[in-house]
Amino acid sequence: MIITDQLGRKVHLNSPAKRIVSLVPSQTELLFDLGLDAEVIGITKFCIHPENWLQEKTIVGGTKNFHIDKIKALQPDLIIANKEENTKELIEELALDYPVYISDVNNIEDALQMIADVGSLIGKSSIAEALISDIKNSRNDLSSINQTKKSCYYFIWKNPWLTVGGDTFINTMIDEAGFVSLSKNQTRYPEIDLDNIDKHPDFLLLSSEPYPFKQEDAYFLQTKFPSSKILFVDGTYFSWYGSRMKYTFQYLANLQKSSASN
Repeated sequence: MIITDQLGRKVHLNSPAKRIVSLVPSQTELLFDLGLDAEVIGITKFCIHPENWLQEKTIVGGTKNFHIDKIKALQPDLIIANKEENTKELIEELALDYPVYISDVNNIEDALQMIADVGSLIGKSSIAEALISDIKNSRNDLSSINQTKKSCYYFIWKNPWLTVGGDTFINTMIDEAGFVSLSKNQTRYPEIDLDNIDKHPDFLLLSSEPYPFKQEDAYFLQTKFPSSKILFVDGTYFSWYGSRMKYTFQYLANLQKSSASN
């Protein structure tokens, strides 16, 4: 079996993978939802879904600073990685000895292709295709809702205050949710100087990850954006490009209703 990953690399497997290390939290959840358990032998400390795997699997470190020696000791026959979430040099070192599938997800189509690829690599193509169908149907239900776009900043970090650019998966989901990011014309994760703000959006969306914003942060931002309304949002529904997407569009529909009432 040969699968071309999302960086154009060829991933060669003689048979569906049976000893898998996942270095991407959203794709760890995907492996579980595709029906795997014993086949997944190593995960990161940020792979919090399913919760029991944190106690049952070997923790190989974080997404950026995973331990090469721990992974090699597991002798995996497949490593699941991501261009943005993982450290390039460490992944390249692992790829010298093991098959590594690297995802690069910037939009919904990329996410669906990744799900299909992973399904093929683990011998679960039929389950993956059913999941993709469910995601597409859920997205269609959301798109049928009349959307009046509202401007926003989607914050992912503070000190520095970071939002998201138009070339990110998060921005795609912001658009799906019926918002338009004022930083969409920038790339990746631009910093906002709160003392030099040109525009005040309709909404500030404060994500639960990677920085877990609290009410005190909302109070502070309100002093900088007095005319903006603030919503706390579950960041996993904006940034986890895997099986969680089956529930994402219902979450976004509920968020639209919440923003309409504010």
